[in-house]
Amino acid sequence: MANSELVITPISGKADRAAFVDFAYRCNAADQNWVPNLRSEEISKFTPGKNPFFAHARCQLFLARRDGRIVGRISAHIDELALKQPVEQGMGPGTGNWGAIEAENEETARALIAAAEQWLREQGMTRVLAPMNLSVWEEPGIQVGGHDHPPMVMMAHHDAAYQGWIEGAGYGRVKTLYTYDLDVTKQFPPLVQRIVSSGEKNAKIRVREVELKHFDREAAIICEILNDAWSDNWGFVPFTQEEIEYTGKALKPLVHPELIRIAEYEGEPVAFMMTLPNLNQVQMRVNGRNGKPSILGLVKLLLWLRKPYPADMRVPLMGVRKKLQASRLASQLAFMMIEYIRRASVAKFGAKRGEIGWILEDNQGMVAIADAIDSKVNREYAIYEKAL
Repeated sequence: MANSELVITPISGKADRAAFVDFAYRCNAADQNWVPNLRSEEISKFTPGKNPFFAHARCQLFLARRDGRIVGRISAHIDELALKQPVEQGMGPGTGNWGAIEAENEETARALIAAAEQWLREQGMTRVLAPMNLSVWEEPGIQVGGHDHPPMVMMAHHDAAYQGWIEGAGYGRVKTLYTYDLDVTKQFPPLVQRIVSSGEKNAKIRVREVELKHFDREAAIICEILNDAWSDNWGFVPFTQEEIEYTGKALKPLVHPELIRIAEYEGEPVAFMMTLPNLNQVQMRVNGRNGKPSILGLVKLLLWLRKPYPADMRVPLMGVRKKLQASRLASQLAFMMIEYIRRASVAKFGAKRGEIGWILEDNQGMVAIADAIDSKVNREYAIYEKAL
């Protein structure tokens, strides 16, 4: 068995796609800090025609087998929108990606990475930026720190061995992403409180909740601010209208107006902050290790979604329009949104912990805000590159 041949093949058809998804559950079954997402959502994620990422990306999924038994998986993909970005922002012409890697051992991981690299070469790529699962907006990077606790909603958890396997395949780290943890039951430091109080006295500032009855309008406002605010960031790829609708539909059960704020200045929406109850808290209890909750588990999940209490919180996205980013107003709006959501998360949802991120290691503005509210790095992810 140990000497049997390892075979890497591109997937073909629904059965292979299902096997690609199911392998992740089997590979991570013994890791109690790995969160089993709903299997149906994972199938959708990797299915062209369902995930709008595929509308602007070429993608090939691979499976590794030994004696007919699946022992690993990987995706190789090229985002056409990423190819149009400036090289100095991380993506750019000739840059392909791989991601969704799961493997039983280093030999399998190295073979899968080699297969992904070869496919990218055949597609004309000259450089790899990885891992990306699938886009920078989903699960970028491989976890290299904080393996001793489960991730919050929409963040990944990986076997600590993967870091060495990737670096051993000739990859060098190009960026580090952090998540920050904080105790939301505590008041923020006096300086932050004074900044918030000052903003509340400014008649030009309005920080409001999103209006669920105008969900599509609010989602469009947030996305427009997001694309503007992040457009100069490393790794940026524009969010399309189809992706707005897809993500909005997926996140709608987690949307609570008290937790998503839009800041207006002189009547213009100029900043937003999105906070989500930590769905992973309940998924770890009810989804089983295969992503298929029982009927009772599904009922518990639906009840929790209706009233998530107690629920810790994660801030996956926030942004301020570029024209304000170098101003004191930008940080003031950020602190006001964070404070209002902190109050609501404790009072209505019984939250004790909050998490902000991911945040790029060199995003000085966001790192300064995270430091100012006494949050601490709790997980670290690395993105690597390699010339082909």
